[in-house]
Amino acid sequence: MTREQQLTQVFVEVADSLIDDFDLIDFLQRLSERCVELLDVSACGVLLADEHDVLQVLAASDEHTRLLELFALQHDQGPCVECYQSGQPHTNISLADPQVALRWPQFAPVARQSGFVSTNAIPLRLRGRVLGALGLFQAEDNALSEEDITLAQALADVATIAILQQRTLAHSELERGQLQYALTSRIVLEQVKGILAERWQVTPDEAFAAFRGYARSHHHQLSGLARMIADGEFDTAQIPHGPQERNPR
Repeated sequence: MTREQQLTQVFVEVADSLIDDFDLIDFLQRLSERCVELLDVSACGVLLADEHDVLQVLAASDEHTRLLELFALQHDQGPCVECYQSGQPHTNISLADPQVALRWPQFAPVARQSGFVSTNAIPLRLRGRVLGALGLFQAEDNALSEEDITLAQALADVATIAILQQRTLAHSELERGQLQYALTSRIVLEQVKGILAERWQVTPDEAFAAFRGYARSHHHQLSGLARMIADGEFDTAQIPHGPQERNPR
């Protein structure tokens, strides 16, 4: 698939956000994967602020990146934290730079140990209001071009529009409540992913791929199916699983 075709697919997925049963978490998960494909980066994470203005990881291109972003949030440092606070992009930051190590003493060494050499963060914003950040990580020393940075901001803007368009809300507190619901749903999803990985003796990524594939093929929202599993209302034996499963595109 060409880059143009991939971009077209992203905008088709955004158009789906206009329907009533739009699955925000699945959309952001797909967007994180599209970012990896379109921007030629190694990994991507999507972070949103909750009702207390605290960033939470809502989607990531893989489990390893999700854990790295969680580590950054625990220590209140890293590109996404600063990007959210400033509302400005932070791009082509070398993790080998001594100044970066001083700036992020906990995050920088862990990111390097994870195999990343540089990092970027793009704000999720609309008309000056910042909702979160898009984190991009590179395992090779290839700087993002101006064209790539512009595209990354466009993808971040697309994510912002999809988030806000999930419901037409007149008041900011209601809007924040909608985001909080999505964040709470993600927590349940992570719990279920861990349960399935342990139950099936597979990796969290493999468990999520099988869960997500079943949800799509049976027209379940990820959050709804996760809640049914967490509440013991769904027999997980119905979900085909194994190392051979892959994330659907």
